[in-house]
Amino acid sequence: MNKPSVSAQLTERLSAAGYRLTSARLAVLAVVETSHAHLTPGLVLDEAKSHAPGLGRATVYRTLELLTELGILRPIYLGDGGVYFIRAEGGHHHLVCNGCGQVVEFDECMAGEMVQELQERFGYQIDSHLLEFHGRCTVCQESPG
Repeated sequence: MNKPSVSAQLTERLSAAGYRLTSARLAVLAVVETSHAHLTPGLVLDEAKSHAPGLGRATVYRTLELLTELGILRPIYLGDGGVYFIRAEGGHHHLVCNGCGQVVEFDECMAGEMVQELQERFGYQIDSHLLEFHGRCTVCQESPG
């Protein structure tokens, strides 16, 4: 079992909120911090077990819920009925096909001016955003029905 490496920023957020830095939480944090994928609880469990072999599914769910409450993660729902988790900061962008459910993630952010306008208009400080466009992919456009 190797000890996970987690940034001081994340560990300080948990400590400041009054939570202990258990080996299970550190293992989940290590996966969250190093992964760029849409995280499922199962994926987190599988990857975090390299740091905490005794880690259980319930602990992963509780930790993901805690990280969501603390604003570290954000749940997203991509049409297949399951929940995925992404880092909460910054922007996250998808094209979602209403026909087959395909999800395409893209990095280009076109929301910069909108963020500025919304901040000024409503007095918010916007830290992150989720932008999804729903439609039909080229395969589904060509399919009858």
